[in-house]
Amino acid sequence: MFSFFKKKPSPSPTPAPAPEADRPAEPARTGWLVKLKAGLRKTGSSIATVFTGTRIDDALYEDLEAALLMADTGVKATQYLLEDLKKRVKESKSTDPAAVKGLLAESITSLLQALEKPLVIGQYKPTVIMVTGVNGAGKTTSIGKLTRHLSDRGASVLLAAADTFRAAAREQLGVWAERSTVEIISQQGGDPAAVSFDAVSAGKARGKDVVLVDTAGRLPTQLHLMEELRKIKRVVQKADATAPHEILLVIDGNTGQNALSQVKAFDDALQLSGLIITKLDGTAKGGVLAAIARERPLPVYFIGVGEKLEDLETFNAREFAQALLS
Repeated sequence: MFSFFKKKPSPSPTPAPAPEADRPAEPARTGWLVKLKAGLRKTGSSIATVFTGTRIDDALYEDLEAALLMADTGVKATQYLLEDLKKRVKESKSTDPAAVKGLLAESITSLLQALEKPLVIGQYKPTVIMVTGVNGAGKTTSIGKLTRHLSDRGASVLLAAADTFRAAAREQLGVWAERSTVEIISQQGGDPAAVSFDAVSAGKARGKDVVLVDTAGRLPTQLHLMEELRKIKRVVQKADATAPHEILLVIDGNTGQNALSQVKAFDDALQLSGLIITKLDGTAKGGVLAAIARERPLPVYFIGVGEKLEDLETFNAREFAQALLS
């Protein structure tokens, strides 16, 4: 478990922390893992069925290939995992299908580690984070959860209601701001870029640690709206030449391989710095993270498994792989 909020150094030396493996799991993290496993149960049960036999043969690998593809892992990631798994089985001389399942968990962990990276806050003040995504992906809700997450770790947050296309977006973000007792910059019917500029300027003037900019949900095929995103990015740079420091895309975990298409389109347009994967709460297949890791390995800073404020957590490759196969 890592901390992503860069705190000010202590004036006095402190004892070195215990190694990660020697530390007991945090109660909150343990509860989170239970939710994650429950959310990925549909995928996990489908893959686990492959390992209920007594033989490791071509039929097992064929069934596993089908299960991975059905889990939205994608062709490239599935081929990679099968080849890597066969190599691990050969090297370990495993003959038990249950042991092969453990080796698959290691293979998935290795693949997903390319996505595991902490979100660093504190290098810039304020750290300006643009958040985008398609309609219905859970973008504004994720911003609300992220606001609480950052606030709980000592960061002062300012929200920018730059989603001026959707009538209820400003009000929705205002509710999240009230829940986390943070300030918000908004304008009724205002220009999204102007709101973003005002928010970054206010964040600098008020000494905020983070400015979170909520942009309008849009499809990558809506070229005029994608251009609006580029405009917001350009205008933010006028308020702070180093910003935006992070550009995050919120992905609905239920969208399958379409999620990979969204990642590619938004990354090409904006040069994304990271992802938030939402709605991994029962119907999502989860394997799409493997597809992303293989074809467009952007950091996954957070994943969400529900609607509550605490249902957003930092991404850990090993935890996710174990939950995916539980």
